Amino acid sequence: MKQLFIDGGWHDGAGVTTTYSPSDRSDLVGEYASAGAAQVELALEAARAAAGSWRHSGVQQRADALDKIGTEINERKAELGALLAREEGKTLPEAIGEVGRAGAIFKFFAQEALRIRGDKLASVRPGVEVDVTREALGVVGIIAPWNFPIAIPAWKVAPALAYGNCVVLKPAELVPGCSWAMAEIISRSGLPAGVFNLLSGPGRIVGEAISKDSRVDAISFTGSVGTGSRVLAACAARRAKVQLEMGGKNPLLVLADADLDVAVNAAIQGSFYSTGQRCTASSRLIVDETIYRAFVAAMTEKLGQLKVGHALHAGTDIGPVVDQAQLEQDLRYIDMAKAEGARLAFGGERLPRETDGYFLNPALFVDCDPAMQHTREEIFGPVASVIPAKNYEHALQLANDTEFGLTAGICTTSLKHASHFKRHARAGMVMVNLPTAGVDYHVPFGGTKGSSYGAREQGGAAVEFFTTLKTSYTCA
Repeated sequence: MKQLFIDGGWHDGAGVTTTYSPSDRSDLVGEYASAGAAQVELALEAARAAAGSWRHSGVQQRADALDKIGTEINERKAELGALLAREEGKTLPEAIGEVGRAGAIFKFFAQEALRIRGDKLASVRPGVEVDVTREALGVVGIIAPWNFPIAIPAWKVAPALAYGNCVVLKPAELVPGCSWAMAEIISRSGLPAGVFNLLSGPGRIVGEAISKDSRVDAISFTGSVGTGSRVLAACAARRAKVQLEMGGKNPLLVLADADLDVAVNAAIQGSFYSTGQRCTASSRLIVDETIYRAFVAAMTEKLGQLKVGHALHAGTDIGPVVDQAQLEQDLRYIDMAKAEGARLAFGGERLPRETDGYFLNPALFVDCDPAMQHTREEIFGPVASVIPAKNYEHALQLANDTEFGLTAGICTTSLKHASHFKRHARAGMVMVNLPTAGVDYHVPFGGTKGSSYGAREQGGAAVEFFTTLKTSYTCA
């Protein structure tokens, strides 16, 4: 059994979580200790005790530790990628790519630790100097989701450590293995005891506790809208800093002048790769009515060429849904779309394979009304809805008609429309002739409206959440 990592050592938990591969339910991935109240208390005490000295640690110490972590993650990409594919269900190439991204993130923030900037300003009073500096928050609680089981923990943990914070990480119960592997690497990086702590376990115990405890100065959360709302309420009640990344119902516009091959490729990758289990997935395909039939025909042809299967098998394009509950949710929305009058142009059924897994044929619905429930709510599976638009203006209106605002895409050869869309799409990230899913690790990540709350994640923008500003005055 894999233990919890608390105060620089390995600890048993209050229970055990057993995980199986969604590609083959007979494949035992691992047994992981599950934290209870006693382990939460140990971790919070350890993090709080270490916060003072780590806050004032040298930046070279932080940079060296993070670089060492990133190096080992990269050296073990094949091994860790196989674990990720078994545990979460991404295809092996996708999983290895995610591990590589995690390694790159740690190395990026190793260098950011050396670039913590401040300002020296002249005071309006003669003989007085003003310094504006950034300081660590203290203890940061991190609540990570299951769909990117190593990349998302990495892009929260790395900046938290780089800027001098102690960390308590709670990974998703479905995928504790990748976070455990990352913690095992971190345990040998030279960080002082208590600076990093891993608490696998249920959200109702671990997540709720770290959200409400006054020893935790900030919470960075990625997950569902419902859980994010509860985290926000808990943090607001005690005035803790909070960062939320939640849902998306992302549009991809396909204009009449678009290159059809480019548009279909963007739609297929954005909607269905990673089994559609990405908050950045393009689940609303808004298509100009003059090329609507051609686009749908090309999409169904391309979907028919994709292979759905075991995540570790060569040639698999789309792996399984992550678990039974998510599969049931996907199928429920597919039934809902049919009942609402949308036409199923492709897929939507559970697929038998040689192993007992959660395999679902990607579903493409056409002739969808933007008021239909399945076109407005996040499904988080390989389900996309095609909505006709009269022209660019109508397509833009449809794109912005959502409570979410994470990412938005457009396929067009018109510089005028592309430029206008980048300015007027109400989303935190905009893609032109690219899938809505797939972002770089060194630039800001985040959305607007109901998708995000608080400062942006990743890249240089991460400093805004993980530090606080101090203004100091000196009389010369």
